Amino acid sequence: MKFETIKYATQGPLAWLTLNRPDKLNAISASMVAELNQALDKAERDDAVRVIMLKGEGRAFSAGFDLEMASDVNDMEALRSELKAGFDIIMRFWDCHKPTIAAVHGYCLGSAMEMAVACDVTLAAEGCRFGAPEVKFGSGIVVLILPWICGPKRAKELLLTGNDRVSSEQAEAWGLVNYVVAPAELLEKAMEMGREIARNDSLAVRLTKQAINTAYEIPGMRKALEHALELDVIVESTATEESRRFNEILENEGAKAAIASRDS
Repeated sequence: MKFETIKYATQGPLAWLTLNRPDKLNAISASMVAELNQALDKAERDDAVRVIMLKGEGRAFSAGFDLEMASDVNDMEALRSELKAGFDIIMRFWDCHKPTIAAVHGYCLGSAMEMAVACDVTLAAEGCRFGAPEVKFGSGIVVLILPWICGPKRAKELLLTGNDRVSSEQAEAWGLVNYVVAPAELLEKAMEMGREIARNDSLAVRLTKQAINTAYEIPGMRKALEHALELDVIVESTATEESRRFNEILENEGAKAAIASRDS
């Protein structure tokens, strides 16, 4: 199986999925979504793989979904399909019957942060920047999982301000990551965690993960996330005078000028 936007490799009981668009800060494109689905299928079918690892190539984990790939907002069905594909690939790491571990460094923004948080364990390198700048661009949240992970107060603070400068240490304090480690130790620490999990009884691990996930889903997490996705479709497809002005400046002068225009 040949991949162009990701890398796939196995290391004993671990399968490494590496986001591999370093020139684009590993922005998640439609092609990457398709290849991640194929790689997850491959890892899930391989009985030798007991833990699935996720990381990014180059100087970042990922800057989130590729804005250049966005569908025409006037084509509701195409837009809905694109957002649903993004929702589904993030939730695959949550739903995967094998444990998933994310090792993040550099930038971990937007839906890439949602993907990292959806993994069972998340390790972050010192100096990593987390955040969700979607509201700055008039966009919504594809998978509104943060309130379930860090609580509504923290989630509102992060998502309503569009803060994209959350440090690794702050992310750990908020419960978004398990550990913060030195950059040079990130992958080794992730592998240690993966091997520790892999040594355990696979059925017990799988059912324990299922039990923990169900503890969230019985109170309605899944239905809430699907409802939030529908609201995101509305956000992405509704034009207002404010959004038209912002997009005009964005197209003509760039993101910095467009964001600055909100202060005027």
